[in-house]
Amino acid sequence: MSKSLKLKALKLIILFGIVSFFGDMIYEAARSINGQYLQMLGASAFIVGLIAGLGEFFGYGLRLLSGYFSDKTKAYWLFTILGYALLASVPLLALSKFWQLATLLIIVERIGKAIRNPARDTLMSQAAKKVGTGWGFAVHEFLDQIGALLGPVLIAFILGLSVSSKTTAEYQHAYSVLWLPFIFLMVFLFAAYFLNRNQKFEKKTRKEKGKLPAIFWYYLLFTFLTTLGFLNFVFLGYHFKVANILPDSQIPLFYAGAMIVDAFFALFVGKMYDVLKTKRGDKKAGLLMLATIPLLSLAIPLLVFLPNFYSVLIGVLTWGAVLGAHETVMRAVIADITPGNKRGTAYGIFNAAYGFSAFLGSSIVGFLYEHVFCWLVAFVVFVQVAAIVIFVFIQFRLQY
Repeated sequence: MSKSLKLKALKLIILFGIVSFFGDMIYEAARSINGQYLQMLGASAFIVGLIAGLGEFFGYGLRLLSGYFSDKTKAYWLFTILGYALLASVPLLALSKFWQLATLLIIVERIGKAIRNPARDTLMSQAAKKVGTGWGFAVHEFLDQIGALLGPVLIAFILGLSVSSKTTAEYQHAYSVLWLPFIFLMVFLFAAYFLNRNQKFEKKTRKEKGKLPAIFWYYLLFTFLTTLGFLNFVFLGYHFKVANILPDSQIPLFYAGAMIVDAFFALFVGKMYDVLKTKRGDKKAGLLMLATIPLLSLAIPLLVFLPNFYSVLIGVLTWGAVLGAHETVMRAVIADITPGNKRGTAYGIFNAAYGFSAFLGSSIVGFLYEHVFCWLVAFVVFVQVAAIVIFVFIQFRLQY
């Protein structure tokens, strides 16, 4: 492999990481105050919940279409740039005077994420093939999560400058500050485009077929099951408050701690993913690292529901580690089990299934928490064990 090509691939991954750093800074900052802002503009709790649900529906569901059409047109850069450009909807919230306009802008931001992610991940996977798929996605996730951490901190600092009760004008000022990271994002994105628009990191082979391989669908089932039993932090934060386990001021700090673990564990698990492939001389050997996801996910409910500060802390940090594996290994696997001409479609299907599973799992967990709490842990254990069974089946298929 040419060292210059490997260096170019690494530069593209880092550029995408910087773009995602600013992207996450923008939309995670907004997500930390969107609910409060909508309430101040007069939206009801039902409207806030409905918009949150619609946003996630569009954010994941539309990836089926964007992934398919990015493959069909091969316009991966166009989909990526258009999707990131729609992040302008976040600082534009500073101009919204009515909750109806604000909700529209919030949904547009989620649509932008749906448009860009399959195409961007396809471009990322092509470059990552030259540096190690696990490591490539790990570096990207590390920078991504640092932005996710700093965004809400930035907003908290801006709002904290005022000691008076917060007004809509102060929230709008906070949104307007996000124009600066948006400008930086677009500068780095266009730099990545002009430096790499004609670069081919992955050559087509005659072995590529016109459909996704069977192993992809087994992997999709594994993803659906393990995500179904992965507790959402919104739910965890709710539990910590109503059960009086942690004071309000500590819950965001626990979340920040989980984000730090996410970033560093992503580097570790991504590197190990590539080490396994190198040692065994098989690009699918890294799939063994998938076992960490259901195994660690099993431990989370056994820790966070104990009325003990230290067990809750370990449980939340474990949650962060699992999230790091979700964002690194799960995405890297797609690059190693699908042909290049179908990868955008594969990422679209994968993300749509992931989003639906997360939605369904959160709904089931919320219902069990309120009505039959004793079954909640049993549900999580059952689906994670089922995911382990599918994992073993996948390994068997890979061997034979």
